[in-house]
Amino acid sequence: MQNVIAINAAASQGIIAAQATSDEMLLQSIADGDRTAMHTFYARHNVRAYRFILRIVRDATMAEDLVSQVFLDVWRTAGQFERRSQVSTWLLSIARFKALTSLRQRRYEDIDQEEVREIADDSDTPETSLERRTTSTILRACVAKLSPAHREIINLVYYHEKSVEEVGAIIGIPQSTVKTRMFYARKQLAELLKGAGVDSIAA
Repeated sequence: MQNVIAINAAASQGIIAAQATSDEMLLQSIADGDRTAMHTFYARHNVRAYRFILRIVRDATMAEDLVSQVFLDVWRTAGQFERRSQVSTWLLSIARFKALTSLRQRRYEDIDQEEVREIADDSDTPETSLERRTTSTILRACVAKLSPAHREIINLVYYHEKSVEEVGAIIGIPQSTVKTRMFYARKQLAELLKGAGVDSIAA
């Protein structure tokens, strides 16, 4: 019984240690060939990378393939991370490059986006849940109508909560350009939402 308790305690300590390990420390370990660190890093970031790529390529199968390529690049190039930005910013830069390269290679122009089901809050009434899903669907549809450059800005700022500086680093443009694109993206999105009858979000 004591052995079981000791094993469980060790496992718990291992989980806590993994959670406490910073992304920078994980990358250093990955650069040293630590597969456990790679597994931890993948578990921590794969969903974010997948969602980011999916919003660019709009194809679930393609996004899954690209996520694998992104983390393979992380495994190969972890030692090249220079700490000039957050690890998540560096990771999304890789993801963006992979996604755009794939689009150019496959000439993928389909504007249809697979709808992602919303998970309803247990406290929502059926009416509230339906209204929330409808509004979310309208928002996604309006974002999809933006130009690729404006859609990318909205995606990074609102869905991935990146700062102007981080967005500039990911896309490779000056911060002033990010701010300009953000201004026009928000203006266009507000007009699209208003046209769709969703004034509250537009405001």
